[in-house]
Amino acid sequence: MADSEARGTGVTRTPDPPVAPDGEESVLSRSYRGLSIGIVSVVLLIAFEAMAVGTAMPVAARELDGISAYGFAFSAYFTTSLFGMVLAGQWSDRRGPLGALTAGIGGFAAGLVLSGTAGVMWLFVLGRAVQGLGGGLVIVALYVVVGRAYPERLRPSIMAAFAASWVVPSVVGPLVSGAVTEQLGWRWVFVGIPVLVVLPLGLALPQIRRRASGPVKTAGAEGAAGAEGAERTAGAEGTAARGDSSSSDAASSSSASSSSFDRRRIRLAFGISLGAALLQYAAQDLRWWSVVPAVAGAGLLVPAVLGLLPRGTYRAVRGLPSVVLLRGVAAGSFIAAESFVPLMLVTQRGLSPTLAGFSLAAGGGTWALGSWVQARARVEPYRERLMTLGMVLVAAAITTLPGVLIDSVPVWIVAVAWAFGCFGMGLVISSTSVLLLHLSAPEQAGTNSAALQISDGLSNALLLAAGGAAFAALGGGTVAHTTGTTASGAGSHPVAFVAVFLPMAGVALVGAWVTTRLRAISI
Repeated sequence: MADSEARGTGVTRTPDPPVAPDGEESVLSRSYRGLSIGIVSVVLLIAFEAMAVGTAMPVAARELDGISAYGFAFSAYFTTSLFGMVLAGQWSDRRGPLGALTAGIGGFAAGLVLSGTAGVMWLFVLGRAVQGLGGGLVIVALYVVVGRAYPERLRPSIMAAFAASWVVPSVVGPLVSGAVTEQLGWRWVFVGIPVLVVLPLGLALPQIRRRASGPVKTAGAEGAAGAEGAERTAGAEGTAARGDSSSSDAASSSSASSSSFDRRRIRLAFGISLGAALLQYAAQDLRWWSVVPAVAGAGLLVPAVLGLLPRGTYRAVRGLPSVVLLRGVAAGSFIAAESFVPLMLVTQRGLSPTLAGFSLAAGGGTWALGSWVQARARVEPYRERLMTLGMVLVAAAITTLPGVLIDSVPVWIVAVAWAFGCFGMGLVISSTSVLLLHLSAPEQAGTNSAALQISDGLSNALLLAAGGAAFAALGGGTVAHTTGTTASGAGSHPVAFVAVFLPMAGVALVGAWVTTRLRAISI
């Protein structure tokens, strides 16, 4: 594929980094080893923090006399990370990802220290907010680094490495965090991680400065003339294969590399963060007057989301809009279903919390396996078919879950089904990242990466809220207060779980349809 090949609307690409002959290069070859180890280590530490903090959080809230504000410790991270994602997209597109990544890691570490040394709950929540801002900056900046520093054929491999980085933390993170919390205190879970960031930064930053710093320099018109295929149109809608650019500036890609930030997008970022915060506040304080912040939050959130995601996302327009939509549909349906699995196993089948958690443990390995499969060069021509298969596996896994509500069905069915579902997620999630970078002009990689992460995070929150509402409406609230209750026992409401799982399976099937609209022709 020509390095300057035009994507969709005729925007030319900057050349990929120089590559060695086929068979002589990988993400761990000499020219990429330091960068790969550095950025994968950053993802590994973020993954470990995400797994570990959840274990230490209840102890921290109790010691700081902040149980009533427990939910805000999580929502503060989420809302500020949304703003960080948009800011990182702007920053990376205008000035390169190095500044956003450095500031993000600094903010992430500062937030951990602030929470770890807090003496009162409000300061702990503030630290979580700072940490979320840093986390949002980091995740988008890393996507831009991958898009700029790695040739296209190596990007599936580095995305698979990102996914694999979550496997070990998902297994040992809670155990290590629990041991540290019991032996040394919860504060060490927070203040210990920033020290570990120094090594990966030392490995990655020099390589990022050399390979991916500064604004994008687009190729001139003469480069486009010699490109393989000046345009890729996307079918019936006439939309370019890479999709429209974000609706706020669809026609202004030529100015994307300027050093100034798009003020409208920054205002929309404030709107999406504040709107999400108000909605979460209303959900955590269910009284009649909570409708006021709920309505205000929706009024801010809806136009902000429409302005920050690519035009046509919710119509599944071919190309980039469908890639962004698929990421949200896949992540939201999967996470919303998974969140209720341990509760179902504990309250309906009498498992201990530890055994219920272990029923999902194999999924980390099969998720990494799915990511590894999509990274193989020989499957590249079949990427969309693999993604369709992935979403069908997710839908089938979720559909299987209610069967365990029948006492005669063995509980191990959950572990088997979820292993297949996680394999499907490995195929889909890493592939959406790969396709997003392929379908994005270099000067819009940051903005589009931010849109992908926003779709992921918001879908998680909205589908979890919808599932929780259905669960509570059918008596699930009483289930949460029972322990060791079987499906036939008192206080059992199996239909409440069915009302969560089956709609999420339906959402996953919608995702299978969206996979047919990702691009018009194969790479």
